[in-house]
Amino acid sequence: MREAIATPDAPKALGPYCQAIRANGFLFLSGQIAIDPATNEFAGGDIAAQTRRVLDNIGAVLRAAGAGFDRVVKTTVFLADLSEFAAMNAVYGEYFRDPAPARATLQAARLPRDARIEIDAVAVLGE
Repeated sequence: MREAIATPDAPKALGPYCQAIRANGFLFLSGQIAIDPATNEFAGGDIAAQTRRVLDNIGAVLRAAGAGFDRVVKTTVFLADLSEFAAMNAVYGEYFRDPAPARATLQAARLPRDARIEIDAVAVLGE
Protein backbone atom coordinates (compact mmCIF):
# COMPACT_ATOMS: atom_id res chain seq x y z
CA MET A 1 0.00 0.00 0.00
CA ARG A 2 1.21 3.49 -0.85
CA GLU A 3 0.12 6.67 0.89
CA ALA A 4 1.04 10.20 -0.13
CA ILE A 5 2.30 12.49 2.65
CA ALA A 6 1.76 16.23 2.31
CA THR A 7 2.14 19.22 4.60
CA PRO A 8 1.74 22.97 4.07
CA ASP A 9 4.90 23.37 6.20
CA ALA A 10 7.05 22.30 3.22
CA PRO A 11 6.99 23.59 -0.35
CA LYS A 12 4.31 22.23 -2.65
CA ALA A 13 5.48 19.87 -5.37
CA LEU A 14 6.60 21.65 -8.56
CA GLY A 15 5.41 18.83 -10.81
CA PRO A 16 3.71 15.43 -10.91
CA TYR A 17 5.13 14.07 -7.65
CA CYS A 18 4.35 14.34 -3.95
CA GLN A 19 6.40 15.47 -0.96
CA ALA A 20 6.71 11.87 0.24
CA ILE A 21 5.28 8.37 -0.12
CA ARG A 22 4.77 6.00 2.80
CA ALA A 23 5.12 2.36 1.65
CA ASN A 24 5.85 -0.89 3.50
CA GLY A 25 7.24 0.76 6.62
CA PHE A 26 9.41 3.25 4.72
CA LEU A 27 9.04 6.92 3.89
CA PHE A 28 10.50 8.04 0.57
CA LEU A 29 10.95 11.82 0.54
CA SER A 30 11.19 13.73 -2.71
CA GLY A 31 14.10 16.10 -3.13
CA GLN A 32 13.75 19.42 -1.36
CA ILE A 33 15.32 22.68 -2.47
CA ALA A 34 15.67 25.90 -0.46
CA ILE A 35 12.12 27.17 -0.94
CA ASP A 36 10.38 28.90 1.95
CA PRO A 37 6.91 27.29 2.06
CA ALA A 38 5.36 30.50 3.44
CA THR A 39 6.43 32.63 0.46
CA ASN A 40 7.24 30.03 -2.24
CA GLU A 41 10.48 31.97 -2.77
CA PHE A 42 14.09 30.87 -2.45
CA ALA A 43 15.64 31.28 0.96
CA GLY A 44 18.37 33.87 0.77
CA GLY A 45 21.89 33.58 1.94
CA ASP A 46 24.85 31.31 1.42
CA ILE A 47 24.93 27.53 1.05
CA ALA A 48 24.70 27.11 4.84
CA ALA A 49 21.44 29.09 4.99
CA GLN A 50 20.07 27.23 1.99
CA THR A 51 21.04 23.86 3.47
CA ARG A 52 19.25 24.79 6.68
CA ARG A 53 16.08 25.68 4.73
CA VAL A 54 16.24 22.39 2.81
CA LEU A 55 16.63 20.38 6.01
CA ASP A 56 13.84 22.33 7.73
CA ASN A 57 11.60 21.40 4.77
CA ILE A 58 12.62 17.74 5.12
CA GLY A 59 11.89 17.93 8.85
CA ALA A 60 8.38 19.23 8.13
CA VAL A 61 7.65 16.30 5.82
CA LEU A 62 9.08 13.84 8.35
CA ARG A 63 6.87 15.31 11.09
CA ALA A 64 3.81 15.06 8.83
CA ALA A 65 4.51 11.31 8.62
CA GLY A 66 5.03 11.01 12.39
CA ALA A 67 8.81 10.70 12.14
CA GLY A 68 11.97 12.69 12.78
CA PHE A 69 15.54 12.92 11.56
CA ASP A 70 16.47 9.95 13.75
CA ARG A 71 14.42 7.72 11.42
CA VAL A 72 16.30 8.73 8.25
CA VAL A 73 18.48 5.90 6.89
CA LYS A 74 19.64 7.32 3.52
CA THR A 75 20.04 10.72 1.91
CA THR A 76 21.31 11.99 -1.39
CA VAL A 77 22.76 15.50 -1.50
CA PHE A 78 22.99 17.27 -4.85
CA LEU A 79 25.20 20.37 -4.92
CA ALA A 80 25.52 22.82 -7.79
CA ASP A 81 29.12 23.39 -6.68
CA LEU A 82 30.98 20.65 -4.82
CA SER A 83 33.39 23.25 -3.42
CA GLU A 84 30.54 24.16 -1.01
CA PHE A 85 30.63 20.66 0.51
CA ALA A 86 32.29 21.67 3.81
CA ALA A 87 29.76 24.44 4.53
CA MET A 88 26.84 22.15 3.64
CA ASN A 89 28.28 19.32 5.73
CA ALA A 90 28.61 21.52 8.82
CA VAL A 91 24.90 22.36 8.75
CA TYR A 92 23.94 18.79 7.79
CA GLY A 93 25.72 17.55 10.93
CA GLU A 94 23.45 19.72 13.10
CA TYR A 95 20.41 17.73 11.95
CA PHE A 96 21.76 14.17 11.88
CA ARG A 97 23.30 12.48 14.93
CA ASP A 98 25.17 9.19 15.28
CA PRO A 99 24.54 6.94 13.66
CA ALA A 100 24.13 9.33 10.74
CA PRO A 101 22.28 7.99 7.70
CA ALA A 102 24.06 6.57 4.70
CA ARG A 103 24.65 9.35 2.20
CA ALA A 104 25.75 10.06 -1.34
CA THR A 105 26.85 13.58 -2.28
CA LEU A 106 27.41 14.68 -5.84
CA GLN A 107 27.69 17.74 -8.01
CA ALA A 108 24.80 18.26 -10.40
CA ALA A 109 25.09 20.28 -13.60
CA ARG A 110 21.78 21.98 -12.84
CA LEU A 111 19.07 21.68 -10.18
CA PRO A 112 15.38 22.68 -10.28
CA ARG A 113 14.86 26.45 -10.31
CA ASP A 114 18.67 26.78 -10.42
CA ALA A 115 18.91 25.80 -6.76
CA ARG A 116 22.37 25.41 -5.21
CA ILE A 117 21.35 22.33 -3.18
CA GLU A 118 18.75 19.57 -3.22
CA ILE A 119 18.42 16.71 -0.72
CA ASP A 120 16.19 13.64 -0.82
CA ALA A 121 15.81 11.04 1.91
CA VAL A 122 14.52 7.62 2.90
CA ALA A 123 13.28 6.97 6.45
CA VAL A 124 12.20 3.84 8.31
CA LEU A 125 8.80 4.26 9.95
CA GLY A 126 7.91 0.92 11.47
CA GLU A 127 10.41 -1.01 13.57
